[in-house]
Amino acid sequence: MGNCAGTSRRRDEVGLWSASENPLTLPSPPMGERGFKTLSLWIAVVTTVEEKLLALAVEGDEEALTGLLARHGLPIRQGLKITSKWRSLIEPDDVMQVTYLEAFLRIRQFTPTSANGFANWLRRIAENNLLDAVKALECDKRGPSRVHRPTTDSHAALLEQIGGTTTTPSRTAGRREVQKFVEDALGELPPVYAKVLRLCELEGRSSAEAAAELGRSDGAVRMLLCRAKDRLREVLGSGAAYFSDTA
Repeated sequence: MGNCAGTSRRRDEVGLWSASENPLTLPSPPMGERGFKTLSLWIAVVTTVEEKLLALAVEGDEEALTGLLARHGLPIRQGLKITSKWRSLIEPDDVMQVTYLEAFLRIRQFTPTSANGFANWLRRIAENNLLDAVKALECDKRGPSRVHRPTTDSHAALLEQIGGTTTTPSRTAGRREVQKFVEDALGELPPVYAKVLRLCELEGRSSAEAAAELGRSDGAVRMLLCRAKDRLREVLGSGAAYFSDTA
């Protein structure tokens, strides 16, 4: 969770709450005739609290981000449109779990563009996760593409796939060098991302087999795999070109 003392100090500095208060408690809406007259003030207070939570979250305050996710997660979950065709394979909770993980990984890159900027950003992440899962399931219905690759070449094959090249990395670099490069990058990923890549890409397991191993649904594994590849691509950066493009 980071430095607790430093986190409490930052919260006090912006005047949001003291260390003894519940940081995730927002004021209740006003009720009755008198309450109606102060509704605009209530909205202003809630908006100010959210803005301060968001500022802290972007700085790396995990508790502030948790509060924002608790506030916006349920409406986004309820708004997910999963057709009857896929409901047995994709659970709303699966979508949101991957969405929350992505939010923690990417919050420092968030730039608010409107009053509802955070909610819209979180909703887009959830919708993209759902779309990726559906695309993968539709692809499998047309014909499963997963084949088991020999373990000795799996790291090179994954690097080639992530780098988007047509040159097999093992042709231009030693197999051990490629394996170390990929393993070092996997070590920088969240554990669940590294695990799903190992199962599906390095061991050649099917999404159903990986789901059983991870205790998740088939749809969740597909979402995790898409996001894990994105994150691995970011971690590898331009270094992948050394192995893929050097003749």
